[in-house]
Amino acid sequence: MKIKISCRAGFTLVEIMIVVAIIGLLAAIAIPNFVKARTTAQTNTCINNLRQIDAAIQQYALEKNLPNGASVLPLSNLSPYLGHFVIGATINGGALPNSINCPASGTYVVTLDSVAPTCTVAGHALP
Repeated sequence: MKIKISCRAGFTLVEIMIVVAIIGLLAAIAIPNFVKARTTAQTNTCINNLRQIDAAIQQYALEKNLPNGASVLPLSNLSPYLGHFVIGATINGGALPNSINCPASGTYVVTLDSVAPTCTVAGHALP
């Protein structure tokens, strides 16, 4: 008498559906957290850039004995105080490699030494 042994290996449809459902649930939890983390990182980077620009403005004004409220324009005046970086330098719509730009595609506004630099993106401001 021969005994038939079935050796069919594989997953059933129910098992595959459970795995897909678990992966979908994990993705539904992870994606919003990733978006929030990216937004927070962009905000922190922008605020740190604003701090560096503000420090460069203050140092420039101090070394040049500018009166309070004096203009620091053109921004090329700040280049020695920012190292090898340039504020918001773009060419053909793309940022130059050594430029300080807002990661959320904002624009930095620098006017006077007594006014802190600002960003055009809401929520990106020095505290």
